[in-house]
Amino acid sequence: MSVTSEFFFPSSDGKTLIHVNQWTPLSRPIRGIVQISHGVAEYGERYAPFARFLCRQGFLVAANDHLGHGLSVAEGQPRIYFGERDGWQHVVDDVAILQQRLAAQYPQLPYFMFGHSMGSFILRTFLIRYPGRVRGAVICGTGHQSPLLVSGGLAIANREIKKLGSAAVSPVADKLAFGAYNKVFAPVRTKFDWISVNTDNVDRYLADPMCGEDITLGLFRDMLTGIRFLTKPSNLAQMDKDTAVFFIAGDQDPVGDMGKGVERAYHSFEKAGIKDVSCKLYHGLRHEILNEKSSRFVYQDVLDWLNAHL
Repeated sequence: MSVTSEFFFPSSDGKTLIHVNQWTPLSRPIRGIVQISHGVAEYGERYAPFARFLCRQGFLVAANDHLGHGLSVAEGQPRIYFGERDGWQHVVDDVAILQQRLAAQYPQLPYFMFGHSMGSFILRTFLIRYPGRVRGAVICGTGHQSPLLVSGGLAIANREIKKLGSAAVSPVADKLAFGAYNKVFAPVRTKFDWISVNTDNVDRYLADPMCGEDITLGLFRDMLTGIRFLTKPSNLAQMDKDTAVFFIAGDQDPVGDMGKGVERAYHSFEKAGIKDVSCKLYHGLRHEILNEKSSRFVYQDVLDWLNAHL
């Protein structure tokens, strides 16, 4: 049994209140903390089933809505938008603010982070910019794009921003960011077949007004800027070598290039000298491995890894 609560804290952007969902174990002592960083065009509360599972095992779980997502949207600001300037920095700093807040409340507890999709890139940036803050990190549904691809995407994003503005939505950006993901699964039933083999999950995603929204050009630019930062070997070298890392993904996830991009990310952490880094790919699963019908196996693997690092 767990107690569910919500609160807000001021974003590092100086104008937005960041919304947080928290699940606290009630029937047993708290053994550790898991902070979740969600993906693009979704929000923290989508992770409630996973959070409640971890709560039953004694973990306090918290998930904030990133800037422009869920309930973390300032009045008059567009959705799926980080801001005019320094958006990626603000999003990562917000994650750090929540981590610092919870760690101060429970200084004796081991602290872990879980990042999915865009949230995995945010988490990877956090590990570089805030080394040593957490005992371990689970990096889910990630990828490892080439510098050439990222530079090309940034050039297009900046060109579109000059024409339309950073808060605008552009079909060009949407196609570049997500357009190719569905192709490998043709013929497709929906625009988001790539996220899950589980059609019920896809339908719930489509029916949710806070999921699947078009990304702004500014967010697309900021995400590519973040990916360029976190893939540089000189930046990876700044991570704490004693922070344990567990990469997980579906081997049919196009974000991770069907597993190949996940393995490239994993090997980049090995080369950076991370002492405890492992990787597991789930056969036949797509992007949202926490929401597939076989998710209980993923849940258990994450739990086993957490328990091993307590």
